[in-house]
Order: sequence, then C-alpha cells, then structure tokens
Amino acid sequence: MVKVKFCGLKRYEDVEKALSLGVDYVGFVLYPKSPRFVGFDELKELVYTAGNTKKVGVMVDPEYEYVKRVLDMGIDLVQLHGEESFEFAKKIGIDRVIKAFRVKDELWIPKEWYSVYAILLDTYSDKAYGGTGKTFDWRLAEKFVKEGFRVFLSGGLNPSNVMHAVKRVNPYAVDVSSGIEVSPGVKDHDKMIAFVKALRNNLS
Repeated sequence: MVKVKFCGLKRYEDVEKALSLGVDYVGFVLYPKSPRFVGFDELKELVYTAGNTKKVGVMVDPEYEYVKRVLDMGIDLVQLHGEESFEFAKKIGIDRVIKAFRVKDELWIPKEWYSVYAILLDTYSDKAYGGTGKTFDWRLAEKFVKEGFRVFLSGGLNPSNVMHAVKRVNPYAVDVSSGIEVSPGVKDHDKMIAFVKALRNNLS
C-alpha cells in the first residue's frame, strides 16, 4: 500500500493527529526562509512527540554540520531540496537521504540517485522550495517509477486528487503539505482525515 508523508508540521497537535491516522512519515521544514520553518527548540519537542514514526528533516543546501546536528536530535531521514550533490548525500549516508527534484516541463535524473532512500518529485516554483499547492504533469513521475526509482510524489496533492494520482503514478509514497492546511504550518484536521480516508477507502 502507498505510504503517506505529512510535511510542514509545526504544531504538536498536528503531529499527534498525523500519528493517530497512522501516517508513515512526518516532515519538518528546517529551511529558515519557509513559513513552515521550525527551529531547534521546536524540533526537539516535535521529534519527541512523533515517537517511532519516521521523521524527515527538510533542508535546502544545508551545511553538513547542520545536518549532523539534526540527525543527532532524532531525525531519521534528510530531505535535500536544493542543489546538493550526490557526494554530499553520500557524506550524510545515502540510505538516509530523500533527494527532491522540482519538476517543470522535463526532468532528467542521474542514475546515481537511484541508490538513495528515495527521490521526491515536486512542482517547480521560482519563488519557493515546495509548498506550491500546484501539481505537475504526472506522466513524468510515472516515467521515473517505471525506471525503478523509489518515488515520493508531491506537489498539489489534496484529498480530492490523491487517489487519482496514486492510480496514475503508482508511487512509493505520497507527500502532502499545503493540501491539508488552513494556513502555512497550520494543519486542518478534517483535511488530514479526508486525505488518509481517500487512500484507504480505495486501496483496502
């Protein structure tokens, strides 16, 4: 069954709701320019709240020391959302890296990235790294799934379209942030429930 990642979590009650719904990954944005940014003090509490659920730290072109500190705090996986090199991913540990690629019209991904934990495909924006609320041409994602990449599908997913996306792309996981929000970083619990229910009702 497709796995679910709720991303851009900032509030403890939202993390607890995600856990109650049985999501597989919870994501915390560690990019200071994002409206969903969480600092180290907040992160420590959110990681504790998340318990055994896989915790993903989302970063954009971070320094290695920053990554190491985050991993030492209990983050399980590092989502690299910038222009990070494969060598940098290897330094972190390729089995702990989700490499994000922003999709515009076409996309080519070097085969070396096949060895990381997963790749994440998100909608390109020149104004933001993720959280656009817009979809891209899912045929491109479908292509990478067929090539054998473990794909996290992101970009504009919501309770209304997630099942269509899963049937079209067959990704390893779906990733949602703005599609379950009231405002950046503030999740809508009804939408969180609806998102998970849309998947379970159609895949059970």
